[in-house]
Amino acid sequence: MVFSSIPFLYYFLPLAAALYFLAPQRFRNAVLLLESLIFYAWGEPRYVFLMGGSILLCYVFGLLTEKYRKKKYGRFFCILSVTVSLLFLFYFKYADFFLANFNAVTGLSVPLLRIALPIGISFYTFQMISYTVDIYRGVAAQKNIVSLAAYISMFPQLIAGPIVRYSDIAEQLDKRSHTFGGASYGIRRFLIGLAKKVLLANQMGELCSAFRASEEKSVLFYWLYAVALVLQTYFDFSGYSDMAIGLGSVFGFRFPENFNYPYISASITEFWRRWHISLGTWFRDYVYIPLGGNRRGKGRQIFNIIVVWGLTGFWHGAAWNFIVWGLLFAALLTIEKLWLLKRLKKFRLFSHIYVVLVILVSFVIFHAQDMKSAVSDLGGLFGAGGIPAASVEAVYCLRSYAVLLAAGVIGATPAVSHILTAVSKKQTGEKILMIAEPFVLAALLFCVTAWLSDGSFNPFLYFRF
Repeated sequence: MVFSSIPFLYYFLPLAAALYFLAPQRFRNAVLLLESLIFYAWGEPRYVFLMGGSILLCYVFGLLTEKYRKKKYGRFFCILSVTVSLLFLFYFKYADFFLANFNAVTGLSVPLLRIALPIGISFYTFQMISYTVDIYRGVAAQKNIVSLAAYISMFPQLIAGPIVRYSDIAEQLDKRSHTFGGASYGIRRFLIGLAKKVLLANQMGELCSAFRASEEKSVLFYWLYAVALVLQTYFDFSGYSDMAIGLGSVFGFRFPENFNYPYISASITEFWRRWHISLGTWFRDYVYIPLGGNRRGKGRQIFNIIVVWGLTGFWHGAAWNFIVWGLLFAALLTIEKLWLLKRLKKFRLFSHIYVVLVILVSFVIFHAQDMKSAVSDLGGLFGAGGIPAASVEAVYCLRSYAVLLAAGVIGATPAVSHILTAVSKKQTGEKILMIAEPFVLAALLFCVTAWLSDGSFNPFLYFRF
């Protein structure tokens, strides 16, 4: 089940919210856990047992890590917990990748496992790892297994993040307040995220699909595809994060922000402080800093950056193009830290153009099916293979999607937010916004419902992650 679906919006969510708020306070974590398991089991019931077994092991290892924290066994149990979590992830997500490459290198034909990837395993694995490591570092272990399971399996952020650390919501699991203001904010945030996903990201995805199906490729069409792809990725990922944060607020939780208008960045360093923030900070705190960060000289810092970004790319998917994508950013971040960053600050216009071009090219690599396709797509951007500069179909798509693309570009900046903030500072403007907001949100929900009811294009980008 996904958020952008009729069953979730009109059946699961209203019933889940009603049962949750009707339950006594002390039973709400149990209700939330049950609802999360039903949500997860909707598409693939057998993987509920995988997640349940992982949670049980995490719970036991957490208690053992806390009990022996000041002794040598505490480190052992922490490492064992992390290893077990990573082994589950490796088996389901990466086993076939390594087998395929082993066959390619050796010429053998070891059968692939061809196991379906459990949705959300990348996200909840990282949450379990952070939980155990935080306990080893001094955070108190959760004694109530229901509360721990509710945290790990919580349906608002289970399948697409943000990656919520246990230490950030430990107190909220035991005691949280539910207010009208929090619920209204959550509903507003959810509907905005839903609109970003369905009305912007999905339509950008249609343009990308039209490009893939076309037999009239041209340089213009490749660049149009790259722009649509970048906008689709942003509105899809940030839209799901908005929905998760909104649902969390409805149920009394404060989830961390995950996106902060990354496309206005003036450097790749800044971009990664604004894009998928919870993932970036996770790798910083649990990989980069433990490796030594920038405390052991430039050489070690560069090595740490390469390791972190190689792993970041690999986390996104079991294919070489993801690894190359991660290493590309490792190279760019290293160049910026050593030489380029100070110069970018002097030339703001150039720096923005540089960031946009890098993101366009990098996301073409990211979304390719494999490295062969990535190389072909990159070549198309620059006219390789003698393709024409433009084609009739490319011009037609440009005209058809011009308004949508313009709306996407504006929506990816804080321009609308700045305008609304300026209007709200005036007494009359604030009243107008208060009156208009419910109608605007209702209109967005109506448009989304109409779009989904029509059975229109509604891809799920996270199936590879």
